[in-house]
Amino acid sequence: MTETEDQHAKHNARMKKVQAARAKIQARRTIERGLLIIHTGNGKGKSSSAFGMAIRSLGWGMKVGIVQYVKGSWETGEKNFFEANPDLLTWDVMGDGFTWDTQDRAQDIAAAKAAWERSKELIMDPDYDFVILDELNIVLRDDTLDITEVTAFLKQRPMEKHICITGRNAKAELIEMADLVTEFEEVKHPFKAGFNAQKGVEY
Repeated sequence: MTETEDQHAKHNARMKKVQAARAKIQARRTIERGLLIIHTGNGKGKSSSAFGMAIRSLGWGMKVGIVQYVKGSWETGEKNFFEANPDLLTWDVMGDGFTWDTQDRAQDIAAAKAAWERSKELIMDPDYDFVILDELNIVLRDDTLDITEVTAFLKQRPMEKHICITGRNAKAELIEMADLVTEFEEVKHPFKAGFNAQKGVEY
């Protein structure tokens, strides 16, 4: 289909109105403070999206800290990259693996508590602008960490700092207090078709 000059002119006039309306909306957005962000749901990409925001923050010269819950010593591309570039950000892998791997609840609780203590240190450190708590939702779901303790601390957090919490099954208490919640929905996944986890995509 070939568009006419009249159609182009009408489109341009509409876009001018849209631009003016959006400028009015943007002018009313005046709050400046750190966001509490939740990535949850059964779909792939929760941690990947959080690490993308880490890179975005680094691009602005912000200081970033990442604490990984649950995830143990297995090799991932992001771990290889950040360990090879230690000056970029703080990267703490503090999990011992999934509960079906550890088969030791006392160990799971101890690991979750140690990771939470480290998380609090980074959040309270004024040098850090953005802190990612990767898979914190999982230990809260499994009750290896007390949700009441976590929410009480987050309510008193330094409000200039961005915090992103990832993992399936986010607790209602966290969702309620968060500023930004995204639920990742699985539409199709190669694992169900018999594919193994793919390097560079899954890990």
